[in-house]
Amino acid sequence: MNRIERPLKSNEWVSRELYGRITSGALLPGDKLPSVVDLAAEYGVGRSTIREALSALKAKGLLDIRQGGGTFVRAPEPEALEDANTALKEDWLDRADSLLQLLEVRKVLETGCASLAAKHRSADDLAALHETLRQMEQQLADEAFSEQADVRLHEQIAAATHNPMLIELMKSLSLRLHESMRDTRSLWFYAERQSARRLLEEHIALVEAIEQQDGVLASSRMEIHLTKVEQVLRDKTG
Repeated sequence: MNRIERPLKSNEWVSRELYGRITSGALLPGDKLPSVVDLAAEYGVGRSTIREALSALKAKGLLDIRQGGGTFVRAPEPEALEDANTALKEDWLDRADSLLQLLEVRKVLETGCASLAAKHRSADDLAALHETLRQMEQQLADEAFSEQADVRLHEQIAAATHNPMLIELMKSLSLRLHESMRDTRSLWFYAERQSARRLLEEHIALVEAIEQQDGVLASSRMEIHLTKVEQVLRDKTG
């Protein structure tokens, strides 16, 4: 049984990424990190996410945050670094396993939803999907809004199936699925170095397949979207 039942949050992905850069020697003791603003732009997240990630690394003794002076890499004690590395590795494996399980559930449910949505979608369903895409594009730089819009789009695809049992099943898994969607975005950005614009383009292509009533294509595009993240996770845990 896993000790951790939820995937990593956005700030935890950033923290892990920076931790890897420090322990690999890409960032050396004494190096000054980019500003919070620059890091937020680099990782495509909000400033609060960056601050939380930096605070976590400071608590591990890896960073020195100087008020008004910037953030610098510290040289931790070897014993403390070994303990932190062991704990992070175990935590990562637990959380990665949890996210893989969620992704497996999503692939089963959401590829089917995409296929049925293409078959049964109404004009109102399409209007709702296009409106969400429009909002996603307008608020591309707003991390919190983009996450909410991402979740809403997937819910709208499920609703477009017009299958009450399937919609109810998706609702019953709502919290876990939302966590997966949020963390899928995080991994997509950090591990694949992709942009919010590229992710939006994938969603647009998915909606286009639904609009064309091509169930096979819609299902395929949903599966490709989820498989990318799944493969990254398997590579990191293999």
